Amino acid sequence: MAELKTKATTASVSGFLASVKDEQRRNDCLTLVKMLQQVTRAEPKMWGTSIVGFGDYRYVYETGRELDWFLVGFSPRKEALTLYLMPGSVEFAAALKTLGKHKTGKGCLYIKKLADVDERSLKTLVQESVKRAQAFAKERKSAAKRAQ
Repeated sequence: MAELKTKATTASVSGFLASVKDEQRRNDCLTLVKMLQQVTRAEPKMWGTSIVGFGDYRYVYETGRELDWFLVGFSPRKEALTLYLMPGSVEFAAALKTLGKHKTGKGCLYIKKLADVDERSLKTLVQESVKRAQAFAKERKSAAKRAQ
């Protein structure tokens, strides 16, 4: 099986964010860093070359394959700020209804700019995603122990 390319690195988060050319996008990133640090109580870390991740956990697939991943992260992509949430987290209908202008993917939330969304709703969505990721990791760890 191919090795995952996106891994935690020692690259500078502040250096990466300083390289974001669009001033509004850069400021939105700095606001996200504060919010995600508060929610996860973790320092930001670069994952690959363009993702800022917070916290980590061991993701275990049903097949038994394992990988290290972040609890929540984001990337200042060209088209939108991309937030990486626990897959399925975008199903939190109540938070999404009050969030504002956004798009979703399987485990991603796409926002053009933070001014387009309600930050309280975004924080709630992130909190729920982190809880789900932590519960998932705990559940899979327990299942792996029972299987031994």
